Amino acid sequence: MTRLVLVLGDQLSDGLSALRAADRDRDVVVMAEVADETTYVRHHPKKIALVLAAMRKHAARLRAAGWRVAYTALDDPDASGSICGELLRRAEEFGADEVLATTPGEWRLIDALRNCPLKVVFHADDRFIASRADFEDWASGRKALRMEYFYRAMRRKTGLLMEGDQPAGGKWNYDSENRKPPPEGIDHKGPMQFTPDAAVEEVLDLVEKRFGGHFGDLRPFAFATEPGQAKRALAHFIRHALPRFGDYQDAMMRGERWLYHAVISPSLNIGLLDPLEVCRAAEEAWRAGDVPLNAAEGFIRQILGWREFVRGIYFLEGRDYASRNALGHARDLPWLYWGGETRMRCMGEVVAQTRAEAYAHHIQRLMVTGNFALLAGIDPHQVHEWYLAVYADAFEWVEAPNTVGMSQFADGGIVASKPYVSSGNYIDRMSDYCGDCAYSVKAKTGREACPFNLLYWHFLDRHRDRFEGNPRMANMYRTWDRMDDEKRRAVLDGAETVLARLDSGEVV
Repeated sequence: MTRLVLVLGDQLSDGLSALRAADRDRDVVVMAEVADETTYVRHHPKKIALVLAAMRKHAARLRAAGWRVAYTALDDPDASGSICGELLRRAEEFGADEVLATTPGEWRLIDALRNCPLKVVFHADDRFIASRADFEDWASGRKALRMEYFYRAMRRKTGLLMEGDQPAGGKWNYDSENRKPPPEGIDHKGPMQFTPDAAVEEVLDLVEKRFGGHFGDLRPFAFATEPGQAKRALAHFIRHALPRFGDYQDAMMRGERWLYHAVISPSLNIGLLDPLEVCRAAEEAWRAGDVPLNAAEGFIRQILGWREFVRGIYFLEGRDYASRNALGHARDLPWLYWGGETRMRCMGEVVAQTRAEAYAHHIQRLMVTGNFALLAGIDPHQVHEWYLAVYADAFEWVEAPNTVGMSQFADGGIVASKPYVSSGNYIDRMSDYCGDCAYSVKAKTGREACPFNLLYWHFLDRHRDRFEGNPRMANMYRTWDRMDDEKRRAVLDGAETVLARLDSGEVV
């Protein structure tokens, strides 16, 4: 009996578990560009184009390898519009009664397959360095789940950056060396860019026609859409940017959208690159003397540590994780996140970059757009859906813990031991955004004071009962308490004015 083998748009890896369990001579691979997946949030056009173009090329590679592939294009008049609908249609066409599927990376899709009236046999997604069972074993019995200790366990497991049973250089973490402010100039032109071929241009035309109203610029489009391109992009990064990545990975600069970042996360998250191979390539560059240890370690930690950790959290915490709201924040997402006018230079820069590139690096996301949303008390589910929509690398297993947990503290402290909030001082130190901003980062009160300065203390004040006992926040509250009553009142009144202007739709 013929079986169907489902391959999703973020499962474009050679050797996918469902394919390994299939019989090339009798089974049929099902791939489908479905309307449901393009619109459950209003995805950035570049993200949609990336996934569709990479899917089409993957289908061609599978056919060349001898697989029968039943592929449904988005504009196919017979398309059902959903994953389950496509499986039912293909089951009738090929007389199949069973589906082999690699477990999706979102609870939404897992549940859709479980509710589909076909027998679906799930195979573990083993394209990660830690399996879900590995993470559950590590997490079992721990009072707190902290990435740093998981990361150390993963270093020991893989041997990456290890010298015997000790970390290379004598330290597990070189983060303290990776916080330099922006340099005077950048001697790197950014990630490798790929000119769209005919297959990609066809997708771009389709996306432009169907999703031209979504937030984001479709063209120019330069993402890797096949494994060979992704590997070339990785090699380019390791040779030209990784040596200085560590020093400046937290820096932000106007006019420099890439700095020394790899921008390979879209390729990793749709399956064009293998995470362990990426880590080993960085390690090899360090062992060859081409890359300093702080750069190799900082880069590897983002993949071996953070990426694996947040996936473990997502599945460990279950289906309701993305809807959590521990701080009870309920303000609607302001229009400035969708490109509305703002006087805040930092927010304007990051949102404009996001619109143009479907990309912003981790500090821009965490300490600019995320920090502002948290300080302003924006509904974390709306923030979650914004990040999921606007970034090309955003899939729920990786995006939700980063947003709901790390950025918005909406999980109550599962991912982060304290909220990642700051005044404008952090942004001023780590960027050149503040120099010609309409607001003054030095002003602590008054109409021209940086909104981050006002909202920072407002956040601490309104959540005092929750956070004043947190050892990592004690100094903040001591500073607040040392202010005289008049200054505290001026700060809180100024913050209330900012929030009222947000609520009324005024420019902030």
